[in-house]
Amino acid sequence: MAGFKVSKTHSMSKEEIREAAELLAGELQTQYGLRHRWQGDTATFSRTGLNGKLRIDDDSISVSIRLGVLASAFERPLKQAVTDYLDKYVS
Repeated sequence: MAGFKVSKTHSMSKEEIREAAELLAGELQTQYGLRHRWQGDTATFSRTGLNGKLRIDDDSISVSIRLGVLASAFERPLKQAVTDYLDKYVS
């Protein structure tokens, strides 16, 4: 099973990082059809052949995605989209 994990440290307030994480989750839903659900500081994603988690902590945010065989074609563009988003909106 293919997949990736992307993490980034931040110095944002809890409210700011939660807002950035929610916007990222919305982008992933719009671009890749990943539905998400929050439970505390962790959002879980799912779609046929793909699942993952987005977790926010006091000083970091991390996204981990696992892809099935057919969805593995999305690995590179999905990882790039997550990385670009975190670089742009998380500081």
